[in-house]
Amino acid sequence: MAKPRLKSRTILEPFAQFNASSSSIRSLALFSTSPSETLIYVGTVSGKLLLLSIHHPDSNTSSSSNHENSSNNGNSDNDDKIKFVRHMLISDCAVESIHVFGEIEKVLVVSDGFIHFVDLELVKPVKKIGALKGVNVVARRLRSNGNEGFTKLTVGGGGDASGASSFLQRLGGGGGGGSRLNGGVVNDLPIDDNCVFAAAVGKKLILVGLVGRSNESYDSVAGSLVTMKEIQCIDIIKDIVWIDDSIIVGSSSGYYLCSCVTNQCGLIFSLPDMSTPFLKVLKKEYKVLMLVDNVGIIIDSQGQPVGGSLVFQGPPDGIGEMGTSVISLHNGKMELYVKKSGKCVQKIVFSNEGTGQRVITDDEGETGKVVVVATSSKVICYLKVPSEEQIKDFLRKKDFKEAISLVQELHDDGDITKETLSFVHAQVGFLLMFDLHFEEAVDHFLLSETMQPSEIFPFIMPDPNRWSLLVPRNRYWGLHPPPAPLETVIDNGLIAIQRAIFLKKAGLETAVDDDFLLNPPNRDDLMDSAIKNLIRYLKASREKDLTSSVKEGVDTLLMYLYRALNLVDEMESLASSENWCIVEELESLLNESGHLRTLAFLCESKGMSSKALAIWRILARNYSSGFWKDQTRINETRGEGVNIISGKETAATEASRILEELSDKDLILQHLGWIADINQVLAVRVLTSEKRSHQLPPSDVIAAIDPKKTEILQRYLQWLIEEQDSDDPQFHTSYALLLTKSALETYETESSYEGGTLNQINDLETRKDLIFQNSVRERLQFFLQSSDLYDPEEVLDLIEESELWLEKAILYRKLGQETLVLQILAVKLEDNDAAEHYCAEIGRPDAYMQLLDIYLNPTDGKKPMFKAAVRLLHNHGESLDPLQVLERLSPNMPLQLASDTILRMLRARLHHHYQGQILHNMSRAVGLDANLARLEERSRHVQINDESLCDSCHARLGTKLFAMYPDDTIVCYKCFRKQGESTSVTGRDFKDDPVFKPGWLVTD
Repeated sequence: MAKPRLKSRTILEPFAQFNASSSSIRSLALFSTSPSETLIYVGTVSGKLLLLSIHHPDSNTSSSSNHENSSNNGNSDNDDKIKFVRHMLISDCAVESIHVFGEIEKVLVVSDGFIHFVDLELVKPVKKIGALKGVNVVARRLRSNGNEGFTKLTVGGGGDASGASSFLQRLGGGGGGGSRLNGGVVNDLPIDDNCVFAAAVGKKLILVGLVGRSNESYDSVAGSLVTMKEIQCIDIIKDIVWIDDSIIVGSSSGYYLCSCVTNQCGLIFSLPDMSTPFLKVLKKEYKVLMLVDNVGIIIDSQGQPVGGSLVFQGPPDGIGEMGTSVISLHNGKMELYVKKSGKCVQKIVFSNEGTGQRVITDDEGETGKVVVVATSSKVICYLKVPSEEQIKDFLRKKDFKEAISLVQELHDDGDITKETLSFVHAQVGFLLMFDLHFEEAVDHFLLSETMQPSEIFPFIMPDPNRWSLLVPRNRYWGLHPPPAPLETVIDNGLIAIQRAIFLKKAGLETAVDDDFLLNPPNRDDLMDSAIKNLIRYLKASREKDLTSSVKEGVDTLLMYLYRALNLVDEMESLASSENWCIVEELESLLNESGHLRTLAFLCESKGMSSKALAIWRILARNYSSGFWKDQTRINETRGEGVNIISGKETAATEASRILEELSDKDLILQHLGWIADINQVLAVRVLTSEKRSHQLPPSDVIAAIDPKKTEILQRYLQWLIEEQDSDDPQFHTSYALLLTKSALETYETESSYEGGTLNQINDLETRKDLIFQNSVRERLQFFLQSSDLYDPEEVLDLIEESELWLEKAILYRKLGQETLVLQILAVKLEDNDAAEHYCAEIGRPDAYMQLLDIYLNPTDGKKPMFKAAVRLLHNHGESLDPLQVLERLSPNMPLQLASDTILRMLRARLHHHYQGQILHNMSRAVGLDANLARLEERSRHVQINDESLCDSCHARLGTKLFAMYPDDTIVCYKCFRKQGESTSVTGRDFKDDPVFKPGWLVTD
């Protein structure tokens, strides 16, 4: 930042002056008739009242031209700025104070202990209020902005009503009205709040108001002034101020707070001996400055201190106010102090002003820009320097902290808008940019709510470019050069630093930062700092509500800056997220710098899938060629081959992620091959993705898959059949044939490695296990059993000569060749449980006899399987014919193996016979009981008499035909026809809910 300087600023500057050599000035007052004209009332020691008029620029005039005109204030045009209008003799004594009541167009003058009224233009005669004698000080009642604590006063309210009426008569001066004015009682007339003041007479405080004022009659003033209250104070009053209901009184003993409502007075602060009280109303906030020697204490209307104290260089001769500053007049100097901080920010020294009393006044309550100072013989007018010029002055001095402090102060006080505050932050940011303080510059850019991100585009990309027309022109005060590329800004800044170093050696002061002079910065470091901070600003700008064209510029140039620092992760993050980058602006740049991954992500985010896939294909090829390595993993692995594999996998993964969402058949099949070459799992994901809106035509996909990559084709067919519920026999048969071929290859390979280790065999399935979780034979067996749509004969032709016996058994079962199935299960696989289970599925007793025959007479030269035969007889012998079993038994079978089983078969046979006879007889008994119950129910009689009613229509049955339901409800024949035979009146349907009576049930 800039070197420390004296924290001073120009708030006031001289505007015009008037020589009053013939009179010694005692008092001053101001009144603004318009924004560009102010009247100055000058009271002299000789009792004269002078009227001067000054014409100054109004707020609508250009601030820069105002400042220029004010700074060129010469004697030649002084007469045009200040003019003497006229004068009027008030009395033979000095004019002690002047008070302007602009609302009623009157001026109150205190002279010779009396109050005098004159008009604003000093045209009409002076009206002396003779009834008030010994007046030494007067204060007008002021109404604060909040309007809280303001009580409307009435005549005699809270005081002696008779005293008020008597005093009115003396003021009236024999108007003939007595206690009436214009035919009405004084106490009934309202007080004019525009003319209420307090007059101090010795220790007494008199509150005076105006009633019955006539705009047409000037003479009515004297006859309508009335006293409202009299308040007795402790000491002789020397100064007073009146805000709302509070009157603050200054006397030799101290400051007191009096209430105009309750008449009570209380001590605020005691003064030391020989101290002179002085009070000043700070009209900007309606606070009161209370002077104690050279210390100014600011209090509110309740007498409570607010803020800090102001310590002046010496006891002031007078106090004024200008905006946020308090003006102290002391020993021919005018000093301006900031209210909040108490710092002196400007000093103005009067030269050749003579000696004697000095007076100051201001119009803070009106235009707020004029201050008038008077010596014994001269009136000097000062104008407030526009806030804009004050800020510019700090910026020209490169005192940026003070400039921002001033702007913030003005904003807090409501003198400038939030837009102006943002404007200055942006202006400071640009100045700091050209001073090579990039971090501080961006801090100010971020604090500006009105600055557009397009304003920094010229720092990044030279004009002309796509966004040149978006850059605002001539928006600032011309304190900095036009924005230029960072290289140019840094080079010019370094040249300025070198020039400043040379000048400093020559003993000259420069505006360059001392840190740069002592330690000249490095160009690369400056460039790095500039880019990082511009990145920070652009990232923050992305959160703002911008137009689409500005968003495009922000994101595109942000990518430029990321690329300049080779921030690969940030580039890819921006490209892969939602962004407004322009691909045409970045394509060649990213291609040349080798950031193809970023370009691929960017194309994908913009919907340019074809281009993105082409880039990933190039990256995969370059990986395999060793032209491009994964730099993010280069330090994690030692071998280059690992990097190449991971790089190829990454390219294939990103490409497959894009393809999973596409429905473009040609584009998918175009890139399927190289992805499958790298990772078959990824290729399967592409083909079986559920993310796309329309699935690919299966026939086209199957035709495009490389026949050598059978695993991909198998997985795709499996997906079609199991997840897409395809019932195309061709797909089922193709899938079965592919599984069969793979199973044969696997079986042959395992057989050839029969002497190898388990790891060697498992390695054969590594690639397939990535696609399938189960082995190929498990999948084949499951599919052959679950599907009925494939051609089993075609599959059987492939495995006819193989050792895949279980698969053959499943196929023979599909073809219905029971004997072959039983032979394979019993003899080849020796799976007795499966063989018996299959017999149970067949469900015929001869199936077990057939299996027993296979056990006893096996083929392929095997010995009889007596144990399996005995086990079969043990489990299912009861259902077999003993004679047939005995016929099947081989003479070579050991008798001890079959004796127990044959004996148990015979006993079971006899038991089944007896059991059958029992069941037969019991069934006959149940049938007999049922017939008896039916006969009994059908022969049941029902008695109907004259009182019997139909349960449905409630008509008397008499001799009518009727019907009775099983639930004993009776209906007439007509209702029976309506109800039907199965549903009774109760709504019970006997077909769904039959009736069972206890006598009908057969019990043990």
